[in-house]
Amino acid sequence: MSLLKIHEADNVAVTLDDVKKGEQLTVGSVVLTALEDIDKGHKIALRDLKENEHIIKYGFPIGHVVRDVEAGSWVHAHNIKTNLGDMLEYTYEPDLPQEQSVTCNQTFKGFRREDGRVGVRNEIWIIPTVSCVNRAAQLLAKQGNEIAGANIDGVFEFTHPYGCSQLGEDHLTTQRILAALVNHPNAGGVLVLGLGCENNNIPEFKKILGDYDPRRVKFLAAQEVEDELVAGRELIEELIAYASQYKREECPVSELVVGLKCGGSDGFSGITGNPLVGAFSDKLIACGGSTVLTEVPEMFGAETILMKRAKDQAVFDKTVKLVNDFKDYFMSYNQPIYENPSPGNKKGGISTLEEKSLGCTQKGGRSIVVDVLDYGESVTRKGLNLLNGPGNDAVAATALAAAGCHIVLFTTGRGTPLGTAVPTIKVATNSDLFRRKANWMDFNAGQLLEGQSMQAVADEFFSYIVEVSSGRLSKSENMGFREIAIFKNGVTL
Repeated sequence: MSLLKIHEADNVAVTLDDVKKGEQLTVGSVVLTALEDIDKGHKIALRDLKENEHIIKYGFPIGHVVRDVEAGSWVHAHNIKTNLGDMLEYTYEPDLPQEQSVTCNQTFKGFRREDGRVGVRNEIWIIPTVSCVNRAAQLLAKQGNEIAGANIDGVFEFTHPYGCSQLGEDHLTTQRILAALVNHPNAGGVLVLGLGCENNNIPEFKKILGDYDPRRVKFLAAQEVEDELVAGRELIEELIAYASQYKREECPVSELVVGLKCGGSDGFSGITGNPLVGAFSDKLIACGGSTVLTEVPEMFGAETILMKRAKDQAVFDKTVKLVNDFKDYFMSYNQPIYENPSPGNKKGGISTLEEKSLGCTQKGGRSIVVDVLDYGESVTRKGLNLLNGPGNDAVAATALAAAGCHIVLFTTGRGTPLGTAVPTIKVATNSDLFRRKANWMDFNAGQLLEGQSMQAVADEFFSYIVEVSSGRLSKSENMGFREIAIFKNGVTL
């Protein structure tokens, strides 16, 4: 099978292999002759299309053709234009899926914290309040790993270029993200490392952090001690001693909070990787767990699908605000709201933002949307949550971690080594990528194109996530890729 027609209403198919001009192709009852070379993952017209006619994929319009297109032609950014405009008005027209009721006895081996929350790692984190102490944080993490015992999963620093010369909401955003990371249950102990004269000095940061356990969270201002590396090592020794009390124990999967992310997509992302993650999300939620979907600009064009699944009017209103506020953000900087996908996405076969969004939102499965979180807020409700955040990979992944996600699932058709503060599992949308970048990719969703059923692959994937939650390292963890990035208004789109 060299072509895949996703929905019966579609007037384009996806090429599963590279197609050569003149090649005879069959999909269902349709027989085509390819009129040009077409890369795999791209679209081919199943019939003649008239100028301005909608292109239908996934059963929805993804744009319109700008000129007549013959059956067998390549359909892509050169002959498609988006249907999307600017600001829209929305009406709550709920189409709520029936909530699944399942018996789920699945557990994982996690760390039960004293406040009742569960972590999937028992790590020591060093959080700088300001960039001036980044290198000191790195040196302290190195020292910490030399003395950490077997029950500590590692000592890690999360450097960033902020914490001083910031004002107002921009400054507060940095503080909120850092505070959320300090409170993350994957950290058995945290050293907050400051300089002393920065805007985000420790006394000011404590106002945002709120209540904390002094056994779990220690503070050090480098200007206030003779040698910050000596003083820091002593505090890390105390944190290691405290965190070492925690042992892995059986915890229900209902305790898991999992982030949903994609980047470097291709024409198979909406066919393999994203639906697979969506199936995982639905199963975890049916078991009482939580998932978080972000990347608001990549909801544009598919937002009404999520709005129809809003739990109630209040959640619908928050979803509308989520979408329109991000559109306002683009407009305030005179940026186009419905910009075409990135060069990598286009090379992979994605032509318009609608097409990208219809694939992206499948990561949220079919579950009811129970809440909408602002940037820097944490999950409080079980089920599918939407999170305010950009499409930028590092910023969005960090936002998911700050929201309390234990793990981030990251689908990609192009590949990326990215890792953030929490285990970041890379899901390949095609088998070629999985084999070629074996050092990056954790799971192969491409097997869905090779005869494997969604049920079988979804069950395998769920079991894999349980293994990672129980201590199996992701590829990015093995490589030491752990970065954070914070959204800066006007800088990161």
